[in-house]
Amino acid sequence: MNEQITLEGLACPMPLPHGEQIVLGHGSGGKLSRDLIAKLFLPPFDNPILRAGDDAGVVNFDLTRLAISTDSHVVAPLFFPGGDIGKLAVCGTVNDLAMLGATPRYLTAGFILEEGLEISVLERVVDSMREAAQEARVQIIAGDTKVVQRGKADSLYINTAGVGEIACDVHISGANARAGDVVILSGTMGDHGIAVLSARGDLDFEANVVSDVAPLNHLVAAMLETGARIHVLRDPTRGGVATTLNEIAQQSNIGIVLHEDALPIQPAVAAACEMLGFDPLYVANEGKLIAIVARDDAEKILRVMRAARYGENAAIIGHVSNEPRGRVLMKTSIGSTRVVDVLMGEMLPRIC
Repeated sequence: MNEQITLEGLACPMPLPHGEQIVLGHGSGGKLSRDLIAKLFLPPFDNPILRAGDDAGVVNFDLTRLAISTDSHVVAPLFFPGGDIGKLAVCGTVNDLAMLGATPRYLTAGFILEEGLEISVLERVVDSMREAAQEARVQIIAGDTKVVQRGKADSLYINTAGVGEIACDVHISGANARAGDVVILSGTMGDHGIAVLSARGDLDFEANVVSDVAPLNHLVAAMLETGARIHVLRDPTRGGVATTLNEIAQQSNIGIVLHEDALPIQPAVAAACEMLGFDPLYVANEGKLIAIVARDDAEKILRVMRAARYGENAAIIGHVSNEPRGRVLMKTSIGSTRVVDVLMGEMLPRIC
């Protein structure tokens, strides 16, 4: 009875295959999303820029390096505590660019409107986009509008694309984590997901949680100005902190060890997750970032983050190790160790 238990044996079971039809889990940001990209999208579109697997593609034009990203937004409801689909659309694309160390410059916006949508609702969304773009200091320079018949969409969908400039001495990627690095989270987990769920009326109690949706490019700029060795930046949106860290572990072929007692979470979010049976590690965020930095620079980066807007509650939550490669482990509050796997199905659909 001395059979050795491997990490593979401790991993969560694979979900049932979905090879014939799209299911909600394909939009989760977790394993089903990753498999769909790897098997259906990547082969026909394959190129070195796409294959890097970061939040934006990096291209070189003579002496200029550009980050280019696109994102679609289908959140329901359109308005929720702390934000709305318009603010989400701008901030989501700005943050994808910033996670490569880019300075976001320009966005495009495409609107799919359902017949019957009230003009006043669209005006509120557009005004929110204007305010978010102003805060991020980006310009929306092009767009498109399409209208579909009543019942063929859910009020309003928005697609955004963005372009940003990357300084020649900035090289940030999910593939750059190194053993000995420190993992920093810029604030509390799960605020966005619980705020949207509460706005749907799906909770039996009032969560009193506000979404964290925000543009993070100014926070990133302050971090870069320190000259610290920042190896990885990533915003843990769909699939949450756990899925994002798994992606980084696999991109960099390293292990990541988290410390449960160090994970920042609001009491209201923790209570909602406990009642619903959710793990906050998998709940979406829209105004937080993960930074993986050299150990010697960690405290300097942490001080700068805590002094900046949107980084006040930054905390060191773990470190990078050589083993187990491609895996994330958790040192629990009771002293045990558990595997933190990717999100397998769909926890909260239509969250962004």
